[in-house]
Amino acid sequence: MSWIPFKIGQPKKQIVSKTVERDFEREYDKLQKLEDQTKKLHKDMKKSTEADLAMSKAAVKISADLLSNPLCEQDHAFLESMTALDMSMKKMDSFNQEKVNQIQKTVIDPLKKYSGVFPSLNMAVKRREQALQDYKRLQSKVEKYEEKEKTGPVMVKLHQAREELRPVREDFEAKNKQLLDEMPKFYHSRIDYFQPSFEALIRAQVVYFTEMYKIFSELTDKIDQAGLTDEQREKETEAKLSELRALSIVADD
Repeated sequence: MSWIPFKIGQPKKQIVSKTVERDFEREYDKLQKLEDQTKKLHKDMKKSTEADLAMSKAAVKISADLLSNPLCEQDHAFLESMTALDMSMKKMDSFNQEKVNQIQKTVIDPLKKYSGVFPSLNMAVKRREQALQDYKRLQSKVEKYEEKEKTGPVMVKLHQAREELRPVREDFEAKNKQLLDEMPKFYHSRIDYFQPSFEALIRAQVVYFTEMYKIFSELTDKIDQAGLTDEQREKETEAKLSELRALSIVADD
C-alpha cells in the first residue's frame, strides 16, 4: 500500500492541523507495515507447506525405490525392513497432507482474506487525499477573492466560492474523521483475527509431530532388532566399506 500526496498550491490558511496530519500519517504507516507483514507471512506459509509436501513425497519415493531394489528379492530381512519403511513413509505423507490441509484452511486462507481488505482501505485513503486537495484548491480560491477589492462582482464570486467550498470541506472532514476513528480499530483488531489461526497452526503441528513420534517409534522397533548405537553402526559400515575397497576390482592403480 503506498500513498503519494498530490502536489498543488497551498492555501495561506492551514486547513488541517499538523497534529491531525501527524496522527493520520502515524496510523496509516502502521497499516502499511501491517499489510507488508501480512503479505510476507502469507507467502512464507505457502512456501513452508509446499516444502513440507515435497519432503514427504520425496520420502515416499525413496522408500518405494528401496523396496524395488533387487536386493529385496534376495534378502528377506532387508525386504521386511524396506516394507516397514515404505509403510511408515506413506503414513507420514498422509498425516502431512492432513496437516497441510488444516493449515491451508485455518492459516493461509485467513491471511489471504485479510490481505484482501487493504485495497479498500487504500482506496479510502486516496479518496480522503483527493478530498483534501479539492478542499485546498477551493480554500485558495476563496482566499483569492477575499484579498481583492470588495466590489459587487467580487463579493458575488466570493459568496459562490464559499458556497462551493462548504460541502467539499464537510466531505473532507467526514472522510478524515472516519479514517482517524477506524484505522486504529482496524490495526488493533489484528490480534483477535489472527489468534485463532496461530492457535490452529500450533495444534496442527502438535498433532502431526505426535503421530510422527508414534510412526517412527514403531518403525525403530521393527528394523532396529540388533539394538546397535549410531556409533556402532558407523563402525560397522566403515568395516564393510574397507572390505569392499580391498577387492581387486576397486583397488587403486
